[in-house]
This record gives sequence, structure tokens and C-alpha cells, in this order.
Amino acid sequence: MSTSPSQGATPETLASKAPAGGLQQPAAKASRLMSLDALRGFDMFWIVGADALVEALRKVSDAGLVRGLSTQLDHVGWHGFHFEDLIFPMFVFMVGVSLVFSLSRALEQGGRRAAVWRIARRAVLLYLLGVFYYGGFATPFEQIRLLGVLQRIALAYLFAGLIFCYFGTRGRIFWCVGLLLGYWLVMTFVPVPGGTAGNFAEGQNLANWVDKHYLPLRKWDGDHDPEGLLSTLPAIANCLIGVLAGLWLRDSSRSDRTKVGYLIGAGVVMAGLGWLWDLQFPVIKKIWTSSFVLVACGYSCLLLAVFHQVIEGWGWRRWAMPFVWIGMNPITIYLLCNLVDIGPIARRFVGGDLGRLCFGAYSDLVVAVVGLGIVFGIAGFLYRRKIFLRV
Repeated sequence: MSTSPSQGATPETLASKAPAGGLQQPAAKASRLMSLDALRGFDMFWIVGADALVEALRKVSDAGLVRGLSTQLDHVGWHGFHFEDLIFPMFVFMVGVSLVFSLSRALEQGGRRAAVWRIARRAVLLYLLGVFYYGGFATPFEQIRLLGVLQRIALAYLFAGLIFCYFGTRGRIFWCVGLLLGYWLVMTFVPVPGGTAGNFAEGQNLANWVDKHYLPLRKWDGDHDPEGLLSTLPAIANCLIGVLAGLWLRDSSRSDRTKVGYLIGAGVVMAGLGWLWDLQFPVIKKIWTSSFVLVACGYSCLLLAVFHQVIEGWGWRRWAMPFVWIGMNPITIYLLCNLVDIGPIARRFVGGDLGRLCFGAYSDLVVAVVGLGIVFGIAGFLYRRKIFLRV
């Protein structure tokens, strides 16, 4: 039995009455857009151990499929696109989809002022969790990372949420297009001091120059950061594209088949436009070029269409439950894997000399499987106990 998108919710929606930053139990009768939870969990799956699984598999097999998958799980050095480059922007895209459901309910129940306060509170908390993720204040002051993965999600959520609250669909589209085109114009036609305009090489482009001169403290790539200042603008557009997809899914007047068809169409068009734009504005994740955003959001739309059709349209749900466990607690699992090294724990069960004796060349593969099992076990435990960390 499929879930109606108009009744869908997200972890954020279910947590709307919980104390800030606390743990809470969602109402048992609340229905969800399960396909979104599953896709979010699928996205997280590649972060929390699937890459280690593939690398372990590569040690025992040099088959073309394994070799190709291993390549796809490495970031492109600069220009281009691998599956690994999709993981982060797809999560930002899903933040946009989710906020449509959570903020629509917040606006209905408490009005714009309450919704804006909710956005600000969550953005600040998520930003602080990002600082904590990279070592918090235990590191030397100059090693504190002000911008990173969670910080970028916080900023994208903050501005996309405010745009959602204050503008209608046309305004949201205007902001999305304006951010992508504006970033392209600045990156292409504003010369780097001491350099030239339109140079997208690493360390020689305007986004890297802005980070070098105006982003204080730790920068991930020396004097610039892949989650830097200027490249936050297209990341907001990335989130807004998710908002537009969420609005489409929330429209109860349209059938699942129609929604899936439009998601597929939008995905193909965006990915095509992104690769066409690549001819002039290269697809580069580390500076989140506008072409990169279109390609990533295009692929995200296609995956969302697949998950929505299989889970909501055809009602095939059981296979997706392990992904749902993670997808309903993504920040919890993300922080857990940062604070606790799962690999050594898995090796305590099946590693060492005993593991090599029992499994031989497959010992690393078994360790990786057990590590993933531990992550899924924790996520499943939290899910069954209805414990969700509200961010």
C-alpha cells in the first residue's frame, strides 16, 4: 500500500514538537514519504561503509565491474563526475525535498514567524554540529574548520528555507536560476586579482581566491576549501531544486505515475543541460560550478523517480527498510561514524589471524561486511525504539 505524498513527512516533521537538539519519539500514526527516507539512507550507505566494502572486494577480484565501481567511488581530481561526486549534492537536494513537507506543516500550524524561527534554530544547530564533526574546539584554534559538509547543508537549508517561506513557486524558480546564472557570470567574467577572468583551474579561479583571502582558519585544500564561501551560492540553488521536486511530490492532485514521469523528464533535461554547459563552465565539484549542480540534481531526480516508483507506486517496500533505518537518522549515523571507528570493532569479531585462517583472501571483505552490519544494526535498533535525533 503506497503512502500519499500529500500526507508525507520527514524526520524533521515528526520532530516538530521535540525539544531543540533532543531525542524524541514520533507519533505512531504519522505517515511518511518512505521513498525519500530510503533514498536518503541509500545515499548515506555509501558514506558509512559501502566504499570500504568495494575496496575489500577489489582485493579479491579484478573483474571489470568491480574495477569500474571502485573507480566510481573515488572523487574526480578536478574536472568531471563520478558517482562519489553525487553523494553530497544529492543529500543537499533531499534536504530541499524534505523541507517542503516539514515547513509546509510548520507554516500551517504556527505561521511564518514560527517557521522562520524553526529554520534559524535548526541551521545554527546543524552548523555547530559541523564544527564539532571536524574536531570542535579540541583542535588548535587555527585548525577549526568554519565551512564543511554539515555547515554547507546548514547554510543551504537556511537560505532555501527562507526563500520557501517568503516566495511562491515563481520566486523560488527565479532565485534558483538567478543563483546559478549569477555564479556563472561572476566566475566567468570577474577577473581574479593578478590573474584573468574565466580561469577555472584549481587555485586560479575566483572561488579559490575568495577562500584564500577571506575564509579564516582551516581550509580543507590548503588555501581554499571545496565547501568555500563563494561556492555556497550554487549549493543554495542545489537545495532549491530539491524544493521544487518536493513541491511536485507533495501535489496530491497528481498520480504517482505522473510525478515519476515529470521527475524523469526534469532529471534528463537538467543532466543534459549540465553536460552541455560543461563545454564552457566545466563540471567541477570542488567549486560547485552551476553545470555541476545541474548534473548532480539531474541524477538525483532520476534516482528519486526510481525510488518513488518502486516504493510508492508499486508498493515494494520491504527491501528498502535497512535504507529507511539509516535515512530516518542520517545525522546520528554520520556523527557516529565520525566519533567511532567501526572498522576496528568489526575486526575484533572477524579479523586478525583467526579471520585470515577462516576466510583467507576474503578476510578484509568479511570485516567490511560485518562493519556495515554493525551500522545497520545500530540504525535498526534506533528505528525500532523510535529514537530520532532532531536537528
